[in-house]
Amino acid sequence: MKIKNMNLFVEDLGDPNGEVIVFLNGVMASTNSWYSIMKPFIDQGYRIILHDFKGQLKSDKPKGPYTFLEHAEETIMILNELKITKAHFVGTSYGGEVAMKLAFSYPEYVKSLVIIDSVSETDEQMVKEINHWIELCEARDGYAFFWGMAKSIYGPTFMKENMDFLEKRAQATRHVDPSYLEGQITLYKTFNDDVNMTNHLKGIVAHTLIICGMDDILKPPKFSELIHQEIQNSQLVLLEDCGHVAIFEKSKEIIELIELWIK
Repeated sequence: MKIKNMNLFVEDLGDPNGEVIVFLNGVMASTNSWYSIMKPFIDQGYRIILHDFKGQLKSDKPKGPYTFLEHAEETIMILNELKITKAHFVGTSYGGEVAMKLAFSYPEYVKSLVIIDSVSETDEQMVKEINHWIELCEARDGYAFFWGMAKSIYGPTFMKENMDFLEKRAQATRHVDPSYLEGQITLYKTFNDDVNMTNHLKGIVAHTLIICGMDDILKPPKFSELIHQEIQNSQLVLLEDCGHVAIFEKSKEIIELIELWIK
C-alpha cells in the first residue's frame, strides 16, 4: 500500500465484515510472526490487519530517524484506506509502543488495547543493550546478530528447549538482505530516542490489557507495572517462565488472554 510515498507491506485477512483486530509487530519481526496467534481469530470470524512498519522487512526503509507518532499516523492511514474506523489493537514490544502512542493520539479508533512486553520509557541498561544490537547490525553478520540478541529476548527455558528452532532462525538471518539490518539500525535508534511516553499514558481511555514475561530481561516487568499504574482502565498479567518474546514462548496463553479481553 502506498502511504506517504512509501510502500508499506499490508495483509488484510479473514472475514471482511468481521470485527477488526490490528496486530503490530515487534521490531525485528514481520507480519508472519503473528500467523500462529491470529489463526484462531480468523477461524472465529474476525478481520485481521497486519503490516510491516517502515524500516521493517517487507516495507520501504526510508532514511531516519523515525518517530512513534509517525508509525501511529501511518497505521491510521492504512485503516483509512481500508475504510476501517474502529479496531482492537494488539502490539508486542515495539508494536506495543506504537499501539500506546496510537491509543492516546487517536483514541476514537481504539475498541480495546493489548500491550505485550512493551515500555513507555527506557533506562540505562535497556539503552545499552539496544546500542549493542546496533553494533551487531553494523558488523553485517546476520548469524552473529541473531545469537547476539537472542540471550536478551528469549527466556532461559525456551532457549534450552528450542535450540534447533533458534538455530534455524539464526541460519535464516545469516542470509537476510543487508537492507534489513540497515532498517533495524534506524528502528533501534527510533526506540532509544523516542519511546518516552509515560506522561501521556493517562490519556489512554481504552480497556487495556498489559502482559509481560516474568523473565523478560530486555523490558522487565517493572516497566509493565508502570504502564498499568498510569492507564486507569487496565489490567496486568505476568507470565511465569517467559522471556521477552511471549508471543512465541507462551502463544497458547497469549491467544486465550486476547480472546477473553476483546470479548
